[in-house]
Amino acid sequence: MSDPGYVDLQVNGYAGIDFNDPALTTDMVHEAAGRLRADGTTTVLATVITAPTDEMVARIRTIARARDEERSTRSTIAGIHVEGPFLSDRDGYVGAHPRDNVCDANLSEAERLIDAGGGAVRLFTLAPERDARGAVTRHLVDRGLVVAAGHTDATVENLRACIDSGLSLFTHLGNGCPMQMHRHDNIIWRALALRDHLRYGLIADGVHLPPTMLRAIIDLVGIDRCFVVTDAIAAAGLGPGTYTLGRQRVTVDTDRVVWSEDRTHFVGSASTMAQCAGVLCTAGFRDDETDALVRRNPAAIVA
Repeated sequence: MSDPGYVDLQVNGYAGIDFNDPALTTDMVHEAAGRLRADGTTTVLATVITAPTDEMVARIRTIARARDEERSTRSTIAGIHVEGPFLSDRDGYVGAHPRDNVCDANLSEAERLIDAGGGAVRLFTLAPERDARGAVTRHLVDRGLVVAAGHTDATVENLRACIDSGLSLFTHLGNGCPMQMHRHDNIIWRALALRDHLRYGLIADGVHLPPTMLRAIIDLVGIDRCFVVTDAIAAAGLGPGTYTLGRQRVTVDTDRVVWSEDRTHFVGSASTMAQCAGVLCTAGFRDDETDALVRRNPAAIVA
């Protein structure tokens, strides 16, 4: 039986191509899809992050058009993950998203973003505290999207309201939050307290989460409720240097850590999914467990 390939639900770019580049073209999308396949990742969600709405719409349309142009690209890019703009604007929680463009959830902007994809938008990440009573979450779910919490300092009540409206995932748990938080009452523990209702994406590049924390979360939640993402940017599959994510310049060190220009926070990952699988092996996960985290579990979400 042939290797089904890795499945990655959060790819901001790859091999020098930035899916959030203001000058993104369909040829660039085709090139990234080909490089992903060559490196063993056969199914991804191309991720469009927060920007002015017109720019997000243009990037979504370009990716959707690339999928329509070429069968192999459509096979590799199973859809689009929209991460933002309905995210927390607070320090740490906003992460690499431009603070000036995050906002409260609203139906009109959500509709513009979804419609731009012509059916290609599959996953939408938002902060539950930005979605009053879960109204936008419910609308997105009713339109067939998977909705995740992320870049959020939601209370348990905020989370429950969106879960009741259909929210079912948590985007890169343990990241998209400040380095220092209340040791007992923080978003990580609140999200884990609702583990019977959520599945959790985890960046397993060995940088975003220490292997001990990665292991502890998966042991607590259960492997069937977890999946690995790379959160890859254009540097993935390349090496140290200066790259972009949207209009931001970032620096990749020799240890594959991706830093913002002021070196205050991470900006995505420079790791491939094969490298993440290696981190899982080092952390003591069996081959069948790794397979679940990097193939079977994420594949089930976009099936």
